[in-house]
Amino acid sequence: MEAVITTINGYAWGPPMLVLLVGTGIYLTLGLGFLTFTRIPTAFRLLLGGFSGHGDGDIPPFRALMTSLSATIGTGNIAGVATAITLGGPGALFWMWITALFGMATKYAEGVLAVNYRERDALGGYSGGPMYYIRNGLGSNYRWLATAFAIFGAMAGFGLANTVQSNSVAQVLSDNVGIPWEATGVVLMILVGSVILGGIQRIAATAAAIVPTMALAYVLMSVIVIAMHIEAVPAAFVTIIDSAFNGASAAGGFAGATVWAAIRFGVARGIFSNEAGLGSAPIAHAAAKTEEPVEQGMIAMLGTLIDTLIICTMTGLVIVLTGVLDSGTSGASLTAMAFGSTFPGGEWVVTIGAVVFAITTMIGWSFYGERCVVYLVGTRGILPFRILWVLAIPVGAGLNLGIVWLIADTLNAFMAIPNLIALLLLSPVVFRLSREYFSADSKPQLAGGED
Repeated sequence: MEAVITTINGYAWGPPMLVLLVGTGIYLTLGLGFLTFTRIPTAFRLLLGGFSGHGDGDIPPFRALMTSLSATIGTGNIAGVATAITLGGPGALFWMWITALFGMATKYAEGVLAVNYRERDALGGYSGGPMYYIRNGLGSNYRWLATAFAIFGAMAGFGLANTVQSNSVAQVLSDNVGIPWEATGVVLMILVGSVILGGIQRIAATAAAIVPTMALAYVLMSVIVIAMHIEAVPAAFVTIIDSAFNGASAAGGFAGATVWAAIRFGVARGIFSNEAGLGSAPIAHAAAKTEEPVEQGMIAMLGTLIDTLIICTMTGLVIVLTGVLDSGTSGASLTAMAFGSTFPGGEWVVTIGAVVFAITTMIGWSFYGERCVVYLVGTRGILPFRILWVLAIPVGAGLNLGIVWLIADTLNAFMAIPNLIALLLLSPVVFRLSREYFSADSKPQLAGGED
């Protein structure tokens, strides 16, 4: 079974999927007239003005982004970057940047459509995301595609965002502190359960408190390492760019990498980290208190910028600057070695970061899965889903989840396909709403000031 799933996964995340994901971002970027580049200052003003929100919705725009980031900032930022650089060379980081730059347009479009086509459920809460903009935007002929997304989304969460995350935390704490996995599983179950049983309000409030703190702390520690190697920074950028177009030569335990390897692993790990195009983030943005789909779209695109262009870049630079790439180590261990080689106890930056990032991923993704269940069976599915989600945490902590990871990773790709089809078919709606919002005649008043 594992061999069959591995084969399917190879096709699901093969070159056609990566081309489709990046190609959609390029198409949307061009169609929007590079709006996602030129309007970044406007987006940050909206974010800073979005602590309360204006209009209908469940949570302020700022908290909607933090909920989204709680799910995306995770092991991909620590282990994923290290894996990409190990397999694709330093040039993989360059292709992660390219993926993120065009992925901002994908996230923007997702946010716009999520707010434009969202609905209120039987309990008065807001539901949105690919399943809703497929059904409401494309019509009844595409209802099956919306249902497929919801099924894949609900199932994938139990793998990548629940059991695999709890297993990662249990392994890290067992290896570094000697805490039994049973204790870790129970504590995680209580912590995560106390948050998600309170619904989107408590999830968003927790995300708004934890995500900025953990992200800033990780960036600060990375900046310290970079500052201690400041003289080597220009050469590091030269190495990254040269490796992106010429491949990386072998050194020490590093086997070297081709240009194709740099592109492949840079794009794949970049998308895994920021989830642009997978259709998960718009589920959170659909709950934002806003009357303007375009405003939430601009806030949504900042998720990709923060996740990949800032946090992943910090990890990548730390690895390249500290010279640990030829150690023969990979994943989170390589990142830990990079921090540890610079100052005593630096490994704890990665240990603590991995634990906190994994917990927030479990919390954020629980809302994604819940909204998928609401789409499929209505609000009666909320409590059973939350209970199952919490009960799965200690189970995941003690299992060998190799095959679960493979299945969930494949389902993640299957989520992307319906979403990308919808983004391409509904792109005229995104372009029209954007033109109307930014037209010279309307001169919109932005939440964070005039544009």
